[in-house]
Amino acid sequence: MNTTNTPRKAVILVSGGMDSAVTIAMAREQGFEVYALSVAYGQRHSSELEASARVANSLGAVAHKTVHVDLRSIGGSALTADIDVPEDGGDGIPVTYVPARNTIMLSIALGWAEVLGSTDIFCGVNAVDYSGYPDCRPAFIESFQALANVATKAGVEGAGIRIHAPLMQMGKGDIVREGVRLGVDFSETVSCYQADDQGRACGHCDACRLRAEGFAKAGVADTTRYA
Repeated sequence: MNTTNTPRKAVILVSGGMDSAVTIAMAREQGFEVYALSVAYGQRHSSELEASARVANSLGAVAHKTVHVDLRSIGGSALTADIDVPEDGGDGIPVTYVPARNTIMLSIALGWAEVLGSTDIFCGVNAVDYSGYPDCRPAFIESFQALANVATKAGVEGAGIRIHAPLMQMGKGDIVREGVRLGVDFSETVSCYQADDQGRACGHCDACRLRAEGFAKAGVADTTRYA
């Protein structure tokens, strides 16, 4: 527990979507000084990265950094290869799953946290209303935290690293309501897997469906811009 008036630094993964925006707002409410981190990994469009910058700025991040990693050179996902984004739900892990994406992103966040002297990393993963990605589950977050604390100087010699996933057990409706309470402007966010150059959503992909259901469940007007 922080017993001084000095804000604690936290590195927060920011995708440009609604979940990471709410995560920033929650961290700010807890008294953290936010260092926002986005990863340009070769995703289908740049609109979400542009949204990341907007969100980080509007929610009071001290700094926003974008790190480039070329996952398109590996492929294997509809978000990093010439594979169609499905517009109908299905069983199993969908083709929009990007192999090792959250592991890579959290590893980069871990490195920046060490440089900043931060012991706290936040990410907006969710295991309730989600697409079934294996790296969005509690077991993954717990395992990565254990890894962080044996693989870093901060973990071995310092105060240790904590991975926060405050949305993990929240449904999309709860996330929308929490965002509204905290003053998040969802119109600044982009969730769509295949948004256009202006950040307008397709309205059909899994991400759009989950987002729309969240607004509906919360009884909040959907501020998403659709193509």
